[in-house]
Amino acid sequence: MSSTERKSADRSKPLFLGNQLALDFLNTRPLMAGQLTELLPDFAALLRWFQEADLLNSREAAALGRKWAGSPRARQVTEAMRQWRERLRKQILAWERGDSLRRSILDELNTLMAAHPMRTRIRTKGKGYLKELWFEPCVPEDLLAPLAQSAASLFADLDRKRVRKCPTCVLHFYDTSKKGTRRWCSMHLCGNRLKVAAYAARRRKFTHRGWLPGGLPSRPTSTNAIRSE
Repeated sequence: MSSTERKSADRSKPLFLGNQLALDFLNTRPLMAGQLTELLPDFAALLRWFQEADLLNSREAAALGRKWAGSPRARQVTEAMRQWRERLRKQILAWERGDSLRRSILDELNTLMAAHPMRTRIRTKGKGYLKELWFEPCVPEDLLAPLAQSAASLFADLDRKRVRKCPTCVLHFYDTSKKGTRRWCSMHLCGNRLKVAAYAARRRKFTHRGWLPGGLPSRPTSTNAIRSE
């Protein structure tokens, strides 16, 4: 393993919180320790992300790695995918605000889907059958197939009112809750931090007034002072 690959392997695992593949891909540049962190620094990291997203099995990822890892073509594709991710981010942010899709994004998605199409197959599922999309990656560029397909489905099939950016970080998600009231990327991440911050603020407020939540004084109070009240 090269030094670059070792550095990539030490990165934190991706966060699959978006409930939609294109949004999970968007979330591969999250805030960590207050700084934007690139989770796809090289082709090896890109293959690992595809495995964790269940887009590649271990055999497919290993085959692509053996053939292309460290090659100029793999580096170019990885960089191109990162650049496309940032263009997609700008469009999704505008779309969430109610803007229409730019013509350039539509053209780019159609070009990608034509050059790297998904395939359809039918397979058994229990006592019935299931039709599913799949792709066969032979070259690094083929990895764009499921991402372009997912981005097109995001814009065409989902309710944009349920596609949101977390108000406290950079992660996006599709709200699949029954009431559509999901606020944060994750209750364990931003949701919990906001609750802790709110509790601390309330505690400071009561402490400033001389009382803590629950009716207990924040400092000892003399019996005489209590009686005088």
